[in-house]
Amino acid sequence: MPLMYLLVIIAFLFSLWAQFRVKGNFNKWSKVANMNGLTGYEAARRMLDANGLYDVPIEPVRGTLSDHYDPVHRVVRLSEPVYYESSIAAVSVACHEIGHAIQHKEHYPMLTLRHRMFPVVNFASGVAPFMLLAGFIFSSLNLIGLGIIFFSAAVAFQLVTLPVEFNASSRARQVMVEQGYIRNEEERGVAKVLNAAALTYVAAALVSLLELLRLIMMFLGNRD
Repeated sequence: MPLMYLLVIIAFLFSLWAQFRVKGNFNKWSKVANMNGLTGYEAARRMLDANGLYDVPIEPVRGTLSDHYDPVHRVVRLSEPVYYESSIAAVSVACHEIGHAIQHKEHYPMLTLRHRMFPVVNFASGVAPFMLLAGFIFSSLNLIGLGIIFFSAAVAFQLVTLPVEFNASSRARQVMVEQGYIRNEEERGVAKVLNAAALTYVAAALVSLLELLRLIMMFLGNRD
């Protein structure tokens, strides 16, 4: 059991490092203008139109790294530093979000699965902590078991998210180079920004997976 606690702590520290790295890379490449002078909005609009997504709007939102694609309302929302700026970081993040819009249009299987899982996971992730807490307080294996099942749904959702995010980044990088949004020598900066962002998803999934294994081991240990 001590080894499992150590692994969870290591994974948590890795998660903090990944968040620090994504912010560091974003800040660094936000200061480097792309050679074509495209803003995040302009790059995103070009990528949407090139894929026939003329009806998908792009909206600026407040905050930093608050960029996302809303599949329900079919709208891309870009944080103000991404929407208005013409940096390598801005076009990288913007095109990544368009990657999700293209996935939606093409019914990318993992994205479809994630959308179908969301209502269940949204409920399960809210219930799981209370089930687990009540189970440990009242020494109820049934409640702990239910909590683990609900928590497992949240972990599965994070694991499904990984290929969705990596695929969106892959689409973004390919289009940015092939359609001339960036120059070849700028691809290194794009890779730095997108790879750092991907690490945060890997770290989050790893933390959750190890926590799930720890809970399962505790549950099995209490049964003996």
